[in-house]
Amino acid sequence: MTNLQPADGRFTVGVSRDFLDADGRNVWGDIRLGELDAAGIDWHYLPRDTGELLAPDVDGLDAVLFAAPAVTARTFAGLARPPLLFARFGVGYDSVDLDACTRHGALVTITPDGARRPVATAALTLLLAVLHNVTAKDRLVREGRWSEREQWMGLGLTGRRVGLLGLGNTARDLVVLLRPFEAEVLAYDPYCPPETARELGVRLADADTVMAEADAVIVMCVLTEETRHLVDARRLSLMKPSAVLLNVARGPIVDETALIEALRADRIRGAGLDVFETEPPDPGNPLLSMDNVVLAPHSLAWTDEMSAGNGGSAVRAIVDVATGRLPRFVVNRDVLGHAYLAERLGALARHGRAEVGT
Repeated sequence: MTNLQPADGRFTVGVSRDFLDADGRNVWGDIRLGELDAAGIDWHYLPRDTGELLAPDVDGLDAVLFAAPAVTARTFAGLARPPLLFARFGVGYDSVDLDACTRHGALVTITPDGARRPVATAALTLLLAVLHNVTAKDRLVREGRWSEREQWMGLGLTGRRVGLLGLGNTARDLVVLLRPFEAEVLAYDPYCPPETARELGVRLADADTVMAEADAVIVMCVLTEETRHLVDARRLSLMKPSAVLLNVARGPIVDETALIEALRADRIRGAGLDVFETEPPDPGNPLLSMDNVVLAPHSLAWTDEMSAGNGGSAVRAIVDVATGRLPRFVVNRDVLGHAYLAERLGALARHGRAEVGT
């Protein structure tokens, strides 16, 4: 029978080392790791910074709190007692092999409650920056081109249409933030209940309609095989010449080559990107030299609010599991019937973790 408990009875968490800078300081600030201490849970930073978590990195751990590293089949290779939880700091999980985690009885959680408002705020920030030509106007001042300012008239939001590709929790927060601007909002999301959209005052439509009718299209959906290149050359051709495209989700949802061609040909007005198909983008990427594009290094939502929110959400998932409870925001729901998971959670619940920290 599988050994359900660590030898010393303590629940142990490894935190991926990409949270630390070269001087060993947490670049995210307070991510609520103190709450693990308060719960009597042992934790430590992993000894090496790696792009992929391998079996030696996680051997002996009950849970892993991670940001950037990939979780793959090799993470579990040869482990007799895999971690029970991989708590992702953030909402994206395209770097996680969910099938491998499920096969080995490991939960994968994300932190939508911590990220939703910061990402929604970032989307609004990017939208306003693009509509007001902030990057170009900043350059005019820095380069002494004040007299050219008349060429960069911006666009207001009042009475215009904002189209959302995805109407999940973050996009719903953005709808609330957009209300004072008196813009009409339409959205494509085949999984959103119609009553939810009605309550928000959002008109649901197919993807082509959103692309064709919106003055600003904002990509806010999860990257899956279904959404990869959802915004392709054909859909870009449907957009108004005066419209702009923004992506605060994942780079591969937009066909970047097609977007560059649309911008070069003035088929759309501009773009705002916090994400790219390849990150970081190649120094020769044409997007980097375009005046009508506002760019950010996949970090526009990074604020103290997001650090605390994501960290708190991930830590709550860890504490739940350490006490034998199922956490919220489990991505791989198929794992819930796995015998290994059931046995270990049951053992943790029976012990009540009374011995943790003793």
